Amino acid sequence: SFVANLIKPWTSLLVASRRRDDTSSLHNLPMNISDRLRLDHEAITSVSGDFGHLVEVAPTGVFYPRSAKDIASLVKFSNTLPTPFCIAARGRGHSVRGQATAQDGVVVEMRALGENGGECGDKRVSVSYTTGENECGFVDVGGETLWIDVLKGCLEEGVAPLSWTDYLYLSVGGTLSNGGISGQTSRYGPQINNVHELDVVTGRGELVTCSRNFNSELFFAVLGGLGQFGIITRARIAVQPAPKRVKWVRMLYDDFAVFTRDQEHLVAIHGDKKGVITGLNYIEGSLIMSHSPPNNWRSSFFSSSDVSRITSLAAPNGIIYCLEVVKYYDESNDSIDKELEELLEELNYLPGFRFTKDTTFEEFLNRVRKGELELEAKGLWEVPHPWLNLFIPGSRISEFNSEAFAKIIGDQSKATGPFLLYPMLRNKWDDRMSTVIPEEDMFYTIGLLHTSGFDDWEDFEKQNIAILRFCEEKGIEAKQYLPHYTSKEEWRKHFGSKWERFWTRKARFDPKMILSPGQRIFN
Repeated sequence: SFVANLIKPWTSLLVASRRRDDTSSLHNLPMNISDRLRLDHEAITSVSGDFGHLVEVAPTGVFYPRSAKDIASLVKFSNTLPTPFCIAARGRGHSVRGQATAQDGVVVEMRALGENGGECGDKRVSVSYTTGENECGFVDVGGETLWIDVLKGCLEEGVAPLSWTDYLYLSVGGTLSNGGISGQTSRYGPQINNVHELDVVTGRGELVTCSRNFNSELFFAVLGGLGQFGIITRARIAVQPAPKRVKWVRMLYDDFAVFTRDQEHLVAIHGDKKGVITGLNYIEGSLIMSHSPPNNWRSSFFSSSDVSRITSLAAPNGIIYCLEVVKYYDESNDSIDKELEELLEELNYLPGFRFTKDTTFEEFLNRVRKGELELEAKGLWEVPHPWLNLFIPGSRISEFNSEAFAKIIGDQSKATGPFLLYPMLRNKWDDRMSTVIPEEDMFYTIGLLHTSGFDDWEDFEKQNIAILRFCEEKGIEAKQYLPHYTSKEEWRKHFGSKWERFWTRKARFDPKMILSPGQRIFN
């Protein structure tokens, strides 16, 4: 089964990687890009691991492009060889199971594009916005650009993208190759649904501009395509006027059915009036357990006195459920408190356990950074992260909670988290794109964001495997987000009805299967 195969690659912390003895082909790179390649130990070591710290896979070389054309030249050169070398684009290296690695191949260090100012000195964050009756706007950003830099560049112009990730120190190309989700997804769709246009280097070495109406097959393939069809070098992303402030609210529950009913009620509210969002802008949920405290690295929201009150709650199954919502506003809106009350008035959270913060839009979006810096200072950030992210059909979420959260995780003493749980709407996703989601109209995203030591990460992996096995045995059609599988059959099952199209697109845009070998789909 796919569960049994999942275990095989992770039986040791470091996966042995053979360096290819014959590197002569890389010494024959075209003159115009030969000085961009490094084969030294320092360069190779810098890209052999990732945020997960579960695997280490050494490439033969690391490529530091100065332009998108450099990347195209590298890929085109590989295509000319009798045995092409594989190529993986690396943004921030925030994958957790070696997805951005290229064993015996070449890793493209995308950040070099930004360090060199982009092709012909182009600005890597460029906003275009038109006000008036036909108000519209977008931002052009380099694929290597971090979302925090997108945010800062856009705020200088008074605008901001609509859809985000919880953590902003991720590259644009990286999140768009997966989906890009957060609490805004239920309102605005994932990040991939908010893209107007892309520049992509295909697996053939062609630099192509694509959109919904131009080279559309490549556009839809690349978005959520796990790097299989092309390397994103530029993205044109939708923006809107940026709010100045947010009302940030968390409410607690001890009844899972009530908690999910309230979440689904809020997600179903559509309050668009002449382009103005009158509903909530962000909805997420999380779990508080004995070994997963109210405050964690994602945000220190609660005061010390609040934490004492929360930890004193006696929940029936030992789990407190936290509903988290945000409403954007500007200082000129003197009715924000009334609007928020109207949105939350039908909810049934525990009396006395509603907590509100008022903060800036930028501080809210960048909320995870503070926790990262604190852990980094303690040497607790660069440690194993045996994460598991799933999409679960809405009709099976109660069953999943009873077994996965209450038993598999709850019965053990290693529940660290944070654990995320919140609903999404299928109609906010575009099925022409490559990301796979459940078939039901409403589904839940599950994030088991474990942090461990180097000596006990396998305990969390066993927990993840137990959860996957439970889903398989009970027929719960769970879909992995940021997926990892080890056989083509598992990938076929993951993609389901999308598999044939995925395979056909691979044959069209990367026929020699050069790109993104760390995903282990075709390699």
